This record gives sequence, C-alpha cells and structure tokens, in this order.
Amino acid sequence: MTSVLWLRRDLRRRDHPALLAARDAAGDGDLVVAFVVDPRLWDGGGAVRKAWLAANVKALDEALDGNLTLLHGDPRSVVPELAQRVSATSVHVSRETNPAGVRRDEAVRDALAERDVEWVETGTPYAVGPGLVVNGSGDPYKVFTPFSKAWRQHGWPEPAATPRELPLRHARNDADATAALDAALSASDLPDLPEPGEEAALRRWRRFRDEHLTEYDDDRDRPALDATSRMSPYLKLGVVHPRTLLADIADERGKGADTFRDELAWREFYADVLHQNPRSAWHDLRPALQGMRYDEPEDAVEAWKKGETGFPVVDAGMRQLLAEGWMHNRVRMITASFLTKDLHVWWPVGARHFLDHLADGDVASNNHGWQWVAGTGTDASPYFRVFNPVTQGEKFDPSGDYVRRWVPELRHLEGKAAHEPWAHDGGYDHGYPQRIVDHKEEREEALDRYQAVKG
Repeated sequence: MTSVLWLRRDLRRRDHPALLAARDAAGDGDLVVAFVVDPRLWDGGGAVRKAWLAANVKALDEALDGNLTLLHGDPRSVVPELAQRVSATSVHVSRETNPAGVRRDEAVRDALAERDVEWVETGTPYAVGPGLVVNGSGDPYKVFTPFSKAWRQHGWPEPAATPRELPLRHARNDADATAALDAALSASDLPDLPEPGEEAALRRWRRFRDEHLTEYDDDRDRPALDATSRMSPYLKLGVVHPRTLLADIADERGKGADTFRDELAWREFYADVLHQNPRSAWHDLRPALQGMRYDEPEDAVEAWKKGETGFPVVDAGMRQLLAEGWMHNRVRMITASFLTKDLHVWWPVGARHFLDHLADGDVASNNHGWQWVAGTGTDASPYFRVFNPVTQGEKFDPSGDYVRRWVPELRHLEGKAAHEPWAHDGGYDHGYPQRIVDHKEEREEALDRYQAVKG
C-alpha cells in the first residue's frame, strides 16, 4: 500500500504523530510526503513569511534526502490527484483548527472520499488541541488564567517517537512549486532571518534552555537582552512541536520555567479562542467598543511602519521588525498601543502589517494579541490603559541600549537619555525625526472616544 502525508504546519521529523500514522499505514509499501504551494494563500503572503516558509520547506526536503514532493495549486484538486497518481489508500494530516484551514480540509476530505481514499487526522500543532480545554459546564474558557490552569491539568501526551527509517517515495515536483520557493528566497530586501530547519530550531532551544531559562521571568521583558527563546518562528511552521519543549522542561520548577510554560499556554489559548470564534480573526471579539471612532491618518501610519514616529522605543521596535522579521514581545505591545491609542487606528491595520513582516506571523496569536492591546479581545487590556512610550522605554530599556541598537540617530545619547532626545541638547543633531503627535493630548483624545462609546 501507499500512503500520503500532506504537510502544512508540521515541517519536521521528530514528535510527529501524523508522520508515524502515515508510515504505519504504508506498511510494506511507500510513503509519499508532500507540501502544497497554494496560490490563494501564497500570492497574498508577505515576502518575509514566504521566504521563511520556503527556507524551512527546503530544509525539510534536505532532511528527507530530497524526497519531499512539492505540488502547486488548489489542494482540493492537487491532493486528490496526487493520491490517485501514486495509488494511495490514505492521506494523513495534522488536524487543522484555524477557520480557513478547516474549510479547506473539509473540501479535500470530501474530494478524496469520492475516490475512496481515506482521510486521517492525527495530532495538531498544539500540545492540547483547540476545543479540548473546557470548563465544568463543557464551555470554552473566556479568560486566560482559568484556561491556563485547566490546560495544565488536562496535560498532553509524551512526544511521539522519531522514526529511524521511512519508506519514502518521491512523486515528482511541480515546476511552479519549486519556482515559487526559489523566488521567495531570492526576493529583495529580505531581513536577516533565523537559520531554518529542525536541527537549527533545536540548537536554538537548547541554548535558551541552558543559558536563559532560569532568569526568563526577570529578563523576558528586556528587549536589549537576547533572553527570549526565539522559538516562535519555528513553532509557527511546526518545525518544532510545543510538546517537545514542554517535555524537555517537565522537571524544571523555577519561576523561569513556569513563566515559559505560561507563554506557551498563551499561544494555545489564542488558538482556542480563534477555534471557538472564527470571526475574531479580523473582527472585534467583544463588542464593548462597537461604535468607536477610528482615524485613517495615512502619513502617520506610514511613519509608524517605517519607525519614524519620533518616539524612540516605538521606532526601535518597528525598525527591528523590518530588519529581522521579528520584534520583542514587550515592544510589540508598545508599538500596538501607539498605533491604536496615539494614532486612533483600528487594530487590523497594524495586525496586517505585522503579519506581512513577521516570520512568526500567526493569525491567532498576532491578531488576538493586537486585540488585547486595543481593548476588544479576550483578557483585553482596558481601553483606558494607554502605554506611555517614554515611561515604557525607560522601564524596560533603562540603559537605552535597545533604542541605540536600532535607532543610530540617537547613539550619541547616553543611558536613558535616548528615550527623550527632545529633553537634551543636541538630541536631534543626527537627523532623528520630531514627534508626530503629542502623547499627552492623544491619550486624552483616546479616553474621550472611549467615554463616548461607553457613555
């Protein structure tokens, strides 16, 4: 018999239940492992996301000794066609839970059924599959803290075994697929992306675990330090499974390990929220701010995107995003607050920009994180809490090192002076832009709009 493993957000060999199921289904036959470049998703994706995906697809192909089959087209047709071409009796996947993925998979499953090919879902991209953590009444949790407690109590399986040998069969690549991947990797102005592939992910993880996990609770909010795991780009594509990380620190009992587990729980919580509320991908989860008046200040939004707002920590974060395809999480909150509260822009504008430029751009985590700041999501920060970019910078970048790293126009200012160039002689000597808004005035404006809605 021949089985097909169709990869999506699971580009790895280790801890891969669907891979094991597909291998077992093949028996003494062949296993065809395939990845589909879907033009409907690919063509609308940002250059960074496409390059990061292409790099990891190619890394997996190398790990499979060149036996990854690359397809191009609508999965609803190309996956059934592949199954028929190789005489497969089953197609295996990790269960998808985001709204678009669910709809796509239902269509592919139905098309396969017409050809008498079995559709088999095994595992998900999460330690606990979305929809499985519920309260005593069987309802999903609406806030993070009780979810995280129930999530831990629910638990997760041990990592799946890694197969030593696989009966791999290559089924011919589509030229359009290889061309799309090559074009993505040769795009101009790409940021310095992490090293792709499962081995690189595990090396990065071990470095973080050995050098930074103990102090993670204290250091994770300091953007000047390389003290976070940087696992999010790998988790996004399933290059490493969260269950693998959780198992590796299962015996760790310090605050650092507990906080890291909480961060993984946030990722799983947001996936659960999106699974339960598909519309929340691009609409306010809670109607609390229905009727809020938003602005569309094109010049100001462009200044925000370029890192030219005149507020140092905001600009440092936006420039890091463009340079690395990544931004420190604390700074993501600061920059999001600036767009939504100082510029009064509806959160999807910023969420789309982040998804275009983040290697770890994940709709569930990204968009619900934006809603947390905007005051429209589950566990939302109250709308009336407006981050002051100066005090936030001074608190989390007290030495000013993060600002100086990404804003060279301010490298002549020592210490926390980098957060207030307007307060120091010569602060603007190297061409740093003036502030595009008055934060105090815009904070009052944001609160007035909030009161008008709550009125």
